[in-house]
Amino acid sequence: MDGSEYEPDQFPGLIYRIKEPKAALLLFHSGKVVCTGAKSVAQVRVAIEKVVKLIAKTGIPMIKNPEITVQNIVASADLGQKIDLNAIAMAVGLERVEYEPEQFPGLVYRMFEPKVVLLLFGSGKVVCTGGKTPQDIEAAVKKITEELQAAGMMF
Repeated sequence: MDGSEYEPDQFPGLIYRIKEPKAALLLFHSGKVVCTGAKSVAQVRVAIEKVVKLIAKTGIPMIKNPEITVQNIVASADLGQKIDLNAIAMAVGLERVEYEPEQFPGLVYRMFEPKVVLLLFGSGKVVCTGGKTPQDIEAAVKKITEELQAAGMMF
């Protein structure tokens, strides 16, 4: 597979990057494949189909329609205003928040329902990770917005 990287001393899987759709696939000895960077499940399917066809050409038997399970969605949002991370850290409580501005400029907020992690930045930008569906991401951003508004930290 031209363009693939395989250095088992550094990483146990083969890394294969494709341009269209733009994605990286990690192939493991177990037969598991991880696809990262795709923007939708449809793009994941296309990327995996391309790799399956490439591998099948080598004579290795392949499953025609492998099962795809979404494990983690990463998305970004903008709250539309600056936020005070120090005030949020004090108000929310230590069981859900990690904030060490000397180490990392964002506040790590662990939401229990939906079960996601939000990275909040003073600029109002948010990165949400850990969602299994787009609805998880939307619900988390709505919930953090409502919590910050209720605490008087956002308009």
